Amino acid sequence: MNQLTDPSAPTLETPAHHPIPQEAFDWYDEYAHGIIDRRTFMSRLATLTAAGFTMNTLLSALMPNYAQAEQVSFNDPTIKARYVMFPSPQGHGEGRGYLVTPTALQGKGPTVLVIHENRGLNPYIADVARRVAKAGFVAFAPDALHPKGGYPGNDDEGRALQGSLDRAKIEQDFIAAAKFLKAHELSSGKLGAVGFCFGGYIVNMLAAAIPDTLNAGVPFYGSPAAKELRKNIKAPLLVQLAELDTRINESWPEYEADLKAAGVNYTMHMYPRCNHGFHNDSTGRYDEANANLAWERTIAFFKEHLS
Repeated sequence: MNQLTDPSAPTLETPAHHPIPQEAFDWYDEYAHGIIDRRTFMSRLATLTAAGFTMNTLLSALMPNYAQAEQVSFNDPTIKARYVMFPSPQGHGEGRGYLVTPTALQGKGPTVLVIHENRGLNPYIADVARRVAKAGFVAFAPDALHPKGGYPGNDDEGRALQGSLDRAKIEQDFIAAAKFLKAHELSSGKLGAVGFCFGGYIVNMLAAAIPDTLNAGVPFYGSPAAKELRKNIKAPLLVQLAELDTRINESWPEYEADLKAAGVNYTMHMYPRCNHGFHNDSTGRYDEANANLAWERTIAFFKEHLS
């Protein structure tokens, strides 16, 4: 069944602790996605200091603070986490990812690939993988930066490293990771994928490129797969978008038309008055109420389609 935005979804005001003007969030989005460089970003922020904002206040609100991003400790007794390697012959030869399993798992279980943004496997995405495992799934979060030594510990360097890699090989690494996870000894044979930003694009790409492998996909504010591939999509999709994310939202009408033409079972939720990255609880773009609602829907969707 095709479903548009849920009209009953709550309309929430911008959180009171975010007195930062919207244009600052827009500039950060441009900076984070390589549309403007750091000098331009900082110069634009400097124009807001005349309005009474300090640069420290602005940067504290916009830049990630990963100390805030741990909702599930790696020491949580209900999960077990470790790093594992996987083969990627069409990509960079081999990949590495963060595998998290529920300690209560008996035998095999449904699996979920967790896909990072455009800066590698940072602490926020590792925590999302632990959240997925705590919900009862076998979670696996690959790091596209493995060929460069892995996530370097800061997003600026991670973004530069990921931008230096061959995009086609990165995509092949995630295709290899999806196949590795689906065939894993702990896998029941059902595979879901959830991704954020660049990871949202990868979810859409996987649905179109390996339609017989992916059983359910949840792209958070991700661009669509190449147009010529969209007709291949078979898996149900839960598309999560942010109302203020005009850059990504511009692609939705055409993508929706292609999903309808392909007969895809999809649901789209447009979360009101929040920005691209609203699920990321390490940044000022985080919207707790909408993030929690989106996550509840994500887990329910996986339970429906992977069980």
